[in-house]
Amino acid sequence: MNMHAVRAIYAAELGRSLRTLFQSLASPVISTSLYFIVFGSAIGSRMQTIDGVPYGAFIVPGLIMLALLTESTANASFGIYMPRFSGTIYELLSAPVSAIEALMGYVGAAATKSVILGLIILGTARLFVPFEILHPVWAAAFLILISISFSLFGFILGLWADGFEKLQIVPIMIITPLTFLGGTFYSITMLPATWQAIAMFNPIVYLVNGFRWAFYGQSDVGVMLSLGMILLFMAVCVAIITWVFKTGWRLRT
Repeated sequence: MNMHAVRAIYAAELGRSLRTLFQSLASPVISTSLYFIVFGSAIGSRMQTIDGVPYGAFIVPGLIMLALLTESTANASFGIYMPRFSGTIYELLSAPVSAIEALMGYVGAAATKSVILGLIILGTARLFVPFEILHPVWAAAFLILISISFSLFGFILGLWADGFEKLQIVPIMIITPLTFLGGTFYSITMLPATWQAIAMFNPIVYLVNGFRWAFYGQSDVGVMLSLGMILLFMAVCVAIITWVFKTGWRLRT
């Protein structure tokens, strides 16, 4: 294992985030704060509790997931797209760096930034609503696993995209809508029976509910099912990336 290469890629990607600190951290935190003001304070004060949890606290895990999924995807996709765009990807391909080492560097940096962002948003949430984390170890595990999973997905997106526009299509047109429809601001048990059945095909439902269970011990789906879906998604992403590096798809053209 060439750990020097892994550290070099990892440090370079983290350094890029420091140069765009406002965009990487401040902007998502400000956006999330506005969600708390509008949904947590304005709307939450007029709603009853959901599964015994005050509405303002109920949406905390969902809002963290909303920021986590979009930022993980964006960070990882931009990180691998820029070397392809500038042509420096050939330096990586010609260097004695394996696919797993490159993946550890790029995805590790993107996941680290997402975990830091999630912790910052968690601290920001305490300024607006009181809440307790019932299972902190599980919460940390879900936070890390989801950050890694969607960083892997973002890496695939960065390999697939052939323009800056395509980097925005999936996060804006797919991930964000699925997150809003995945129980971020509500319990899916509040939906009619037909829509509950449809919602179960939304993979974000399992992520949000697994993370929410770690906070309050309440979930619309089983926590083991949520964990299994995350690990399955991660395995599929790793398999796709392995195939890409073996075939050179989108890397050498």
